[in-house]
Amino acid sequence: MSKNFSRRQFVAGSAAAGIALSVGSVGHAADKPAVLGGKPACKGMSSPSWPIVQEIDEKAVAEVMHSGHWYRGKNVERFEQEYAKMNGAKNCVAVSSGTSALFSSLGGLGIGPGDEVITCPYTFVATVNVALLHYAMPVFVDTDRETFLMDPRKLEAAITDRTAAIIPIHIGGSVADMDGILAIAKKHNIPVVEDACQAHLAQWRGRNVGNWGTTGCFSFQMSKNLCSGDGGAILTNDDKIANQCYAFHNNCRQRKVTGYNFTYVGGRATNLRMTEFQGAVLLAQMTRLEKNAKTRSENADYLTSMLREIPGIVPARMYEGCTRNAYHLYMFRYQPEKFANMPRAKFFQALGAEGVHGSGGYGPLNKAEFIQNALQTKPYVRVYGKAAVDKWMDRNQCPENDKLCEEAVWFGQTTFLGARSNMDKIAEAIRKIQAHAGAIAKA
Repeated sequence: MSKNFSRRQFVAGSAAAGIALSVGSVGHAADKPAVLGGKPACKGMSSPSWPIVQEIDEKAVAEVMHSGHWYRGKNVERFEQEYAKMNGAKNCVAVSSGTSALFSSLGGLGIGPGDEVITCPYTFVATVNVALLHYAMPVFVDTDRETFLMDPRKLEAAITDRTAAIIPIHIGGSVADMDGILAIAKKHNIPVVEDACQAHLAQWRGRNVGNWGTTGCFSFQMSKNLCSGDGGAILTNDDKIANQCYAFHNNCRQRKVTGYNFTYVGGRATNLRMTEFQGAVLLAQMTRLEKNAKTRSENADYLTSMLREIPGIVPARMYEGCTRNAYHLYMFRYQPEKFANMPRAKFFQALGAEGVHGSGGYGPLNKAEFIQNALQTKPYVRVYGKAAVDKWMDRNQCPENDKLCEEAVWFGQTTFLGARSNMDKIAEAIRKIQAHAGAIAKA
């Protein structure tokens, strides 16, 4: 399996293939693995389809359909109120996608040509694209390989007089070290935009993510723990920033203006509005968000208790302040030296034969060709100078992230919506693979 296999392909494939496992007998580590002709640990087992559709969802869509009011209106406004309340935030601005949330946050903060935006290379491409769309220079801080998250110990060295925003990413639903990041941001008076697109209901020190930075951005794309096909939201406790983000996403329109008002505020802007269909679906899906989150957490914690006992399987470490992991992704590192030097590709093959679908996750985003293509365009060279553009690659080396991209393994969030016994079967499949790793590597 390619390490660059996309997250969305992975989530879609895993739902179809059936990640989640259900009740059945658990074998022994010495049993022959399925890839060598043994009985699959998870034969014939399937996961719940995603998204889960219930009558309440169908009714919500039908009501919007028949109302004739399909554009941004009462459902979107109610969703904004409910999502802000659920997360303990003062303001919510609903937008068309997680990318739109990030883009509008930077737009609301006035980010533009000549600015630098600091982020982490272990992320979905949108985190970088939004900086490029504002003609800002993306700057990468290396990953803490144990956590899969931005290493705050390396953050301050990346700050310059051009730094205009810091985007920490709560990848997979695990929370970045907000204490360390916010302390450095405050010292340098730099706004923090939380990329919480994968972190619905995740918490730092008992408070939901999206509340800690200047803004917090969420995605409701098809694979997400809360989804509406696509969609996004910005949380902020700053009224001024909320108004600026709203104006950016709605062609300079003002918030809370009745009627069709042709007066405009703000500066640059575009149309990134959420539709009434998305708002209605999200309100319906939110009714079981907490229940699903609790199930994921309980199953993921149980799986971790078993996997950490298997040499060469290293579950992602959570920072002490992460009091709730959303588990959009379950992430661990695979160490081939503990599996008879069996390549990760063979490990995936053996997992698949057992009925467990895994992904290698992201590649090193700082080395992606599209960034170089963007930086070599006339606008970037004109604003930043050819010397700065030519030195960008050397400036943005991230050796720990390079290693992580070779070791990472993901399971998708639907894996954890089934019975607890499913976790026993995942662990058993991995134990079988390890017990026969030498033979599998030679097969």
